[in-house]
Amino acid sequence: MTASQFTALFISALFTNGIIKLWLAYRQLDHVAERRTEVPAPFREKIDLAAHQKAADYTRAQLQLGIFNIIFDAVLLLVFTLGGGIQWLSNWSDATFGGPLVQGAAVIVAVLLLQSVLESPFDLYRTFNLEARFGFNKMTLKLYLIDTVKGLALGAALGLPLLLGVLWLMSAMGDLWWLYVWGVWVTFNLLLLFIYPTYIAPLFNDFEPLKDEAQKSRIEALLNKCGFAASGLFVMDGSKRSTHGNAYFTGFGKTKRIVFFDTLLQRLTPNEVDAVLAHELGHFKKRHVLKRIAYTFALSLGFLWLLAQLLHAPWFFQGLGVTSQSTALALLLFFMVLPVFTFLLHPIASAYSRKHEFEADEYAAQQTDANELVNALVKLYQDNAKTLTPDPLYATFYESHPPAPIRIAHLQKLGEHK
Repeated sequence: MTASQFTALFISALFTNGIIKLWLAYRQLDHVAERRTEVPAPFREKIDLAAHQKAADYTRAQLQLGIFNIIFDAVLLLVFTLGGGIQWLSNWSDATFGGPLVQGAAVIVAVLLLQSVLESPFDLYRTFNLEARFGFNKMTLKLYLIDTVKGLALGAALGLPLLLGVLWLMSAMGDLWWLYVWGVWVTFNLLLLFIYPTYIAPLFNDFEPLKDEAQKSRIEALLNKCGFAASGLFVMDGSKRSTHGNAYFTGFGKTKRIVFFDTLLQRLTPNEVDAVLAHELGHFKKRHVLKRIAYTFALSLGFLWLLAQLLHAPWFFQGLGVTSQSTALALLLFFMVLPVFTFLLHPIASAYSRKHEFEADEYAAQQTDANELVNALVKLYQDNAKTLTPDPLYATFYESHPPAPIRIAHLQKLGEHK
């Protein structure tokens, strides 16, 4: 392949993706707007029209901001690649730092920091305008800045040693460097799974052991019934940033812990909490977490092998507007443009995720009352202003969970046959 051919392929893929993303967004906008005036029949007894309309308006506001994001991200990618941004930063790094390892790391860090700074207005608007307008944001500007500084410091502490190690392996390990890098990447991610609950998450939130003894006894009984061992039950102060509610498992092996947002416990009944927990337990019992980890690691191995094939291909660099050639630039360019060439695989990943959600719902219906999970989900849809009427094609591309009407109907059917 020649450089000009790859440039044409890259531009074509970027343009096609942009058109599809915008088309899907406008489909979703129209679909939600057309169904704004009437609550879907399965939800009429539990969700009033005002809540349904709030969800529709919130969804449309997110999409409208997302449309600007789509255009901005495409333009920014072009500026960095064909516009000469990465080449300029590479020249600056070569003139400023000594040694290829530090020079390469400096270019990558500079691009990531610039992306973060340039995209921060969208995040600020989303947090302090959009989320606040619909009553969700509890974040103060001070807390936002503290989170940002902590995130940057954590990223530097964990990411810089990893980046330097990867760049060294790419240069020193010969043709099979990608196997060594993959091994480091797998080890790093597994280590993060172990240390996240105890050392990383507490940097951003406070976690307290669940104090409600009655609820704690109920949950422990459910855990015993399901044969699940956790290192603790914790309540997270999610309300200091948002009114959105959630619950999740974190950690790996003996470090597994169950975390409830304080907002979730305030809203759901004990039976509904049990049902939500049973759904999350279903992901573990069905080995979804292990499957996703294995899937991610296998995919990363394939991508690293592909990068190894492109590492010494001049057309890859030149086709993306870069005249210099180095391992760091290859790594940077590859992972910047990879989403352009994999976007059309989104429906496959989304379908795989939705399959897991259905399986977890089925497990929850076996361990608890399916109607309690229905009640919990309806409350969460309402509290999080989740639209009940997504466009089916949009959902096929983007939704990791089944659309509300389909999921509720599935659970109700499970309840009838129990």
